[in-house]
Amino acid sequence: MKPINSKEEYAKYVDQKTPNSPILKNCFNAFWVGGLICAIGQIIFEICKTRGLDETTSYTIVSISLIFISAFLTALNIFNKIGKFAGAGSLVPITGFANSIVSPAMEYKSEGYVMGVGAKMFTVAGPVLVYGISSSIIIGIIYLIFNTQSITLI
Repeated sequence: MKPINSKEEYAKYVDQKTPNSPILKNCFNAFWVGGLICAIGQIIFEICKTRGLDETTSYTIVSISLIFISAFLTALNIFNKIGKFAGAGSLVPITGFANSIVSPAMEYKSEGYVMGVGAKMFTVAGPVLVYGISSSIIIGIIYLIFNTQSITLI
């Protein structure tokens, strides 16, 4: 093999060695798996509604159920296989967030509950929580400043 002397030669070498990605198949898998996760959530919601629960309680039960299912499948190493198959389709926000918290905890459980599970659990989710909470506070303050109708003097 001759040495690579330029950026163009390197780019050509990388193109030869990189396998082609089946984009259409990946998009289809992401679409139907993400849709299936959402359909499962809708089924749970409809079951709650037929049992006589109000919408707010039903939404809460759906969220808790999807978080539990995602965390349980992550613990059994099934969610990672679903993620490899479906890609972004498995990262429907609540299931992906649950997976991002449970995965590091499972990976570092051999280091103990405090230094392993406790310390590593928020390596991915921590910045999301910090920036999410911070941005919601900033948006709330901006909303309060520009929405004078929400300020009522008693």
